[in-house]
Amino acid sequence: MAEILQKDGTWTFDGDTIRIVPGRERGVHLLRQTLGELAVPLRAVAGISYEPGRKHGRLRLRLRDGADPLLQAARGRLPDAADPYRLTVESDRAGVAEYFVDEVRNALLLEQVPDGPADRYLLPGPTLPLSVGAGDGTVTFDGEWIRLEWNWMTEEGKKSAGPQALALAEVRSVEWLPSAGLENGYLRFVVLREPTKAPPKHDPHAIELYGFKKDLLMAMAAAAVLARLPHPAGAGAPTALPSPAEAAAAPAALVPAPAGPAPAAASDHDALLRRLRELGELHQAGILTEEEFTAAKQAVLKRF
Repeated sequence: MAEILQKDGTWTFDGDTIRIVPGRERGVHLLRQTLGELAVPLRAVAGISYEPGRKHGRLRLRLRDGADPLLQAARGRLPDAADPYRLTVESDRAGVAEYFVDEVRNALLLEQVPDGPADRYLLPGPTLPLSVGAGDGTVTFDGEWIRLEWNWMTEEGKKSAGPQALALAEVRSVEWLPSAGLENGYLRFVVLREPTKAPPKHDPHAIELYGFKKDLLMAMAAAAVLARLPHPAGAGAPTALPSPAEAAAAPAALVPAPAGPAPAAASDHDALLRRLRELGELHQAGILTEEEFTAAKQAVLKRF
């Protein structure tokens, strides 16, 4: 048994599972405290490291891609303070931290745990039922139904549609984006039927986030739903829609690949014209920025 106790939290390892209990001190991030205790199976771990520092060091646990629905939802956007797999270690406990790292690394070698992507979620996600209020609404999830309720900050058109209830079977994917600078964030549930092209402010299946403290808790709601959807690397997983940023980074992907025999030149021409119209609609709806629209449009024009 390896164990390290700090004000920031407590980590224990029994050879099979790393148990992470967040500290209750004032400086411990709200997200970590709300998540509570986590039990990370060894097979979900890709690596562990200790980073020494002048006043304190950091113990970091690296999970396999796709093993944790929370990390899948966050996609690297959690700040260090909110990362549940990071522990601040006082300098006089550096030796204990290094021993902890050695124990986990030895177990990984003995068990021959692969460090590549996982094809299923190895952590269960946040505890249900779950309810989080932030931005212009509140999301509640009980494992079967996602309910969205609005508050006084909700745009009038979206509020007039009333509270929303989505069955889990209706949901194709979940998108969470924290606020950054002057840009608002959002939590969006993409449905299997025709998804809306409206910005989060007007989307009845999205909650707009304004950059307040509880915004990061919406990542928990995203993770809870993702944990119960088909894994993106598993069989039967729905094809994910590219995000606007991904579309701009890889504009060729915006043009659907033809199935079967290559279409005639005229059909290609019509498809590209349709794609240009779609890009224009996305831009007008505010889903694509000016830069993303320009990059994607140029990529399509090169195919004429």
